[in-house]
Amino acid sequence: MKHQVHIIGGGLAGSEAAWQMAQRGIRVRLSEMRGGGGETAAHQTDGLAELVCSNSFRSDDDEKNAVGLLHHEMRRLDSIVMAAGEIARVPAGSAMAVDRDVFSSEVQKRLENHPNIEVVREKVDQLPGEGLTIVATGPLTAASLAESIVSATGADRLAFFDAIAPIVYRDSIDMEKAWIQSRWNKTTIASNEDGDYINCPMTKEQYETFVQGLLDAEKGEFKEWEADTPYFDGCMPIEVMAERGLETLRYGPMKGVGLDNPHDRTEEHPQGRWPYAVVQLRQDNKLGTLWNMVGFQTKMKYGAQVELFRTIPGLENAEFARLGGMHRNTFINSPELLDRQLRLKSAPHIRFAGQVTGCEGYVESSAVGLMAGLMTAAELAGEAWSPPPATTAMGALLSHITGDADAAHFQPMNVNFGLFPPLHEVKKKQRKEAYTSRAKGHFGEWLAGMASVPA
Repeated sequence: MKHQVHIIGGGLAGSEAAWQMAQRGIRVRLSEMRGGGGETAAHQTDGLAELVCSNSFRSDDDEKNAVGLLHHEMRRLDSIVMAAGEIARVPAGSAMAVDRDVFSSEVQKRLENHPNIEVVREKVDQLPGEGLTIVATGPLTAASLAESIVSATGADRLAFFDAIAPIVYRDSIDMEKAWIQSRWNKTTIASNEDGDYINCPMTKEQYETFVQGLLDAEKGEFKEWEADTPYFDGCMPIEVMAERGLETLRYGPMKGVGLDNPHDRTEEHPQGRWPYAVVQLRQDNKLGTLWNMVGFQTKMKYGAQVELFRTIPGLENAEFARLGGMHRNTFINSPELLDRQLRLKSAPHIRFAGQVTGCEGYVESSAVGLMAGLMTAAELAGEAWSPPPATTAMGALLSHITGDADAAHFQPMNVNFGLFPPLHEVKKKQRKEAYTSRAKGHFGEWLAGMASVPA
């Protein structure tokens, strides 16, 4: 079968992209290296859409949860991942969990039986020089293809221990204790009027207690297949820094010099005194709803993170859009390298989809693959592509990875309400329902206006 689109990678994103295009009459070649001489250290089978880690798609609540809303939108678009998930579903309360073997088998059966899809077990070592292509190789991209991506993007490297800092919802920070200011009052052109950082001050006693908490906290273990991957030098875990001495953090990411705490003014320091130590948060998205904890990459377990980080003045009631973590990952700097239709700016015949774009999670990866498939289908049909509104789960995720995130500090992200345009006029307790209600209305309007997408 002569194909019109080549998809590299048979994981969730590649499978979803193939399904969406095949359903629209497009002939697809789906290349998967497992079963064709290639393998990864994490996969156990050669099945398409194998779930490597958890068997959970997380919350299925589309009334109060962002990922549940994403489920809802994908179901409306005839998602193969969501359909196979229903068949493989196992009890998990309000979450959606699946039998991983049944799930993979169902996805593979549907793809292999589709007349417009050719599944080929082969390893692809180079990005194709021509022809419509979707790269959906996930966080375990083969070294040879990763090198080809590096050559095409100019990035220094792709695979490393990705130590991720926690991200906090802006409206959960107590500004009666914290304040906005840049060190030495040096601000960027796009900064807030008073500065680029939210600062949470610490006394000497609070700092020393915090450092001891870092040393004592329960840490996660590396998986066997991660063991030989080195740290990325720019993302040293904060607990590793703390092990180097009591003062290390205070002369590193937690230094308080050049910051005037307006909550601690004296006659000698009318602008405010410098704190003994400080935790800084930097704006993470253009909407200003998400702020990341600068230098706080960590391998601590999630429960330990929440308990310890809520001892920081100003973060006692912090709500986290994402907690810190560290794992071997492969992803590109999508906000810098991709256009709004997931095309590589330097080679627009190539689209990227799934976790390699910097989205995090099974469902998010599938959703980006789904959109890549729809975009490519529209391109082949000669139709204009209008993305889902940023007020929807799919639109918010797409906007984040293709331009709304800070490219200089881009890190993988799950879907969450912090990616949505804010609803300032709605009371905090009612916002989740308001977000989902607005999203469903706008998504329905978008579907009705899409000629190439059956509602």
